Amino acid sequence: MREEIEVTQKEIDDLFSRMEKESREMGYFLNPDREFTEDLIRSLLINEKRYGYMNCPCRLSSRNKEDDLDIICPCDYRDADIVDYDACFCGLFVSSKIFRKEKLPEPIPERRPSREERKNRKNRDNSIKGELSKPVWRCKVCGYLCGRDNPPEICPICKAKGDRFERFI
Repeated sequence: MREEIEVTQKEIDDLFSRMEKESREMGYFLNPDREFTEDLIRSLLINEKRYGYMNCPCRLSSRNKEDDLDIICPCDYRDADIVDYDACFCGLFVSSKIFRKEKLPEPIPERRPSREERKNRKNRDNSIKGELSKPVWRCKVCGYLCGRDNPPEICPICKAKGDRFERFI
């Protein structure tokens, strides 16, 4: 039997406020349907308590943070989904068109590669050797690049945590 995880309205309101502020600073909007958005935020908080990270509520967690890094909110696919469909896969983040109700949301196809494709990509990326004095790190959320020994603790662009960086070169 699955344990019941409690989330308070204060926790939802606090995360909503934080996400709204951060997303506005980056040019994004939270879905204007407050009830829908609060349900997604509730699910993110439940996943954080259950797994230790905010796994996208619309995707199944492997229960392994390293395997799920690409689907921790904000997921690696958010930007491309918003460009192509005006909303991310789960609908939490939307474009200004949807926010201003100039356009209705539409179904968004899953763009996350299969587990096998992700494994092959990781193996291929690990085999690339650069001849730079420092490795180049890429934020998988926004694409920010930086050359240094280790990735930053927090992305200066999108505020994703350092574990969301991958060695690019």
